Amino acid sequence: MFQASEPIEVFIGEFAILGLALFIVWRIVVWVREAPVRPDPWDAEVENQLAGPDAVEVCPHCLTEQPSTAWFCQKCGSAVGPYNNLMPYIQVFSEGEVFRNGASGRFRNRPLVLTGFVLIALSSSLVFAPVILLFLLANRQRPGGGTKWIEDSDRQ
Repeated sequence: MFQASEPIEVFIGEFAILGLALFIVWRIVVWVREAPVRPDPWDAEVENQLAGPDAVEVCPHCLTEQPSTAWFCQKCGSAVGPYNNLMPYIQVFSEGEVFRNGASGRFRNRPLVLTGFVLIALSSSLVFAPVILLFLLANRQRPGGGTKWIEDSDRQ
């Protein structure tokens, strides 16, 4: 392999790598800034209704109304609290729900979502990561895998 004989060559190499990294970051920033702006799906009337005093929170999985102080849905058991991912004990249940969704096929089968599942499995639980990834892979290869959503019959 190539070995630098003088410290100046090492400095030039590090400077080139730093320049390349800065160029890549700059190109990503330009790419994000030039991305087309998507229109806001809600108009002012919907925004006012959501901010109104008569608006109620609902579970994102079963659409059951929830009190503002609830941490878990009383009907389906999913995490619904606003700070669940920040509370150390409650966070475990939120992560478990993410893993169950990956293993049962209740997610969008997209490369970014799959990458997220792999990274979460590897970063949170090295012991169970092979099992989680095995279920995720088996679910992805199932006909229609990764695209099954909660049906109305599942919500009851």
